[in-house]
Amino acid sequence: MHVLVRDNNVEQALRVLKKKMQREGVFREMKQRRSYEKPSERKAREKSEAVRRARKLARKQAIREGLLPAPPKKKPFERKPPLPEVKSTDGVKKAGPV
Repeated sequence: MHVLVRDNNVEQALRVLKKKMQREGVFREMKQRRSYEKPSERKAREKSEAVRRARKLARKQAIREGLLPAPPKKKPFERKPPLPEVKSTDGVKKAGPV
């Protein structure tokens, strides 16, 4: 796995490395290997993961073919407007409800 450090920007390179590791599943595998997993448990987990992947693929295929309605799209997050400033009796501006 390679990550380029541009203009000595180590923080940005670290973010890129973490993203690549996340995509590859390194963190997930490290978490699983913290404790021993019996072979029977491993087989059951891998089988359930395969079933989950197959269901997801079939659901996406059905949506593409128009057999299932597409899920509703998420609305973008809207920020609330800032509170108006209120003048207090001592002449200092304070933010608060009107």
